[in-house]
Amino acid sequence: MTKRDFSHVRRIVIKAGTNILSSKDGINMERVRSIVDQIAKAKEKGYQVLLVSSGAVGLGAKALHHTTPVAYIAMRQACAAIGNPVLMNAYSHEFERHNMLCGQVLITRFDLNNRTSYNNLRQSVSMLLALGVVPIFNENDVVSTAMVRNQFGDNDTMSALIASKIDADLLILLTDIDGIYTGNPKKDSNAVLLPEINELTPEIFSYAKGAGSTFSTGGMKTKLLAAQIAQKGGCGTVIASGYEDDIIERILSGDQAGTYILPAERLSQRQRWILNTQYEGAIVVDDGAKEALLSHKSLLPSGVKAVKGVFSAGEVVAVMDKDGNVFAKAVPYFDSTELEILQGHKSYEIETLIGGGKKDVIFRPEDLAFICQ
Repeated sequence: MTKRDFSHVRRIVIKAGTNILSSKDGINMERVRSIVDQIAKAKEKGYQVLLVSSGAVGLGAKALHHTTPVAYIAMRQACAAIGNPVLMNAYSHEFERHNMLCGQVLITRFDLNNRTSYNNLRQSVSMLLALGVVPIFNENDVVSTAMVRNQFGDNDTMSALIASKIDADLLILLTDIDGIYTGNPKKDSNAVLLPEINELTPEIFSYAKGAGSTFSTGGMKTKLLAAQIAQKGGCGTVIASGYEDDIIERILSGDQAGTYILPAERLSQRQRWILNTQYEGAIVVDDGAKEALLSHKSLLPSGVKAVKGVFSAGEVVAVMDKDGNVFAKAVPYFDSTELEILQGHKSYEIETLIGGGKKDVIFRPEDLAFICQ
């Protein structure tokens, strides 16, 4: 059987799901120990490892004897507050056996969307890795709510965004199924495992449905969406069973374990940040401006047809054509109020309309990332 070539891989993000880490009594310490042992071996071989761990909400819920899905936001926050120290205590104890340290990194989507906090996060993680510490990421459910667009929604998405934005070479999603099948292997005896996926087509997505357990928020579809985020960031993804012995070690050695989704050509770090950041509003451009942008030219005020939403200069916005199709994201030099004044005007009119000291374009090619090309 042909080995996968992971000789280029140096930085890895590993995501362990709720199903893998939980037991009926709380946390599956045997599974935690296995994951930590494998991470220790990977670090001995020179890999940098970042761990995204689910389980805090589930652990908190079980400590409270809460047996149904945690849907109420305040209850979810309470469960996370209870479960996080339990989860980290388990990891700390196991890493101590290898004379290793781990550090908790609680983040919200805002931390990745906001350029300043994102840069601070990168610096912190880089220092942890330089010190030989294993960063353990989890969503800060205690303060994160969907109502303020601050929530990742699931740890699959979060792990992919971390992999893309912190320059990982490989994302490993450990789940309770050993890869992507052409159907549900638990129900369809004819379902076939796909060892490798080059392009994530609608047909591939049609194979995945539903969430996995009472306390998990993901499912195979979220893992494919996560792989798509990582792929665009130039990071490959392996979806495999966390129940298999030495699965991380086998994957890194090139074994055909699980399903491997190949990476695309890596975009620049800034473009990856733009692409994976939620947009705050939109700029509608005319056909001529769209053609110019696709030819990697700057956007001029004369090409702006409309401005939607309220946003500040430096925030990520959607770029739409006149039919309402979002084809790119960008970071403009002007806020929404200024753009409403400038739309349809010439560049030389900018100083007269809104004052001096301003750029002569709305944004440049390096401030743009295409959603589809």
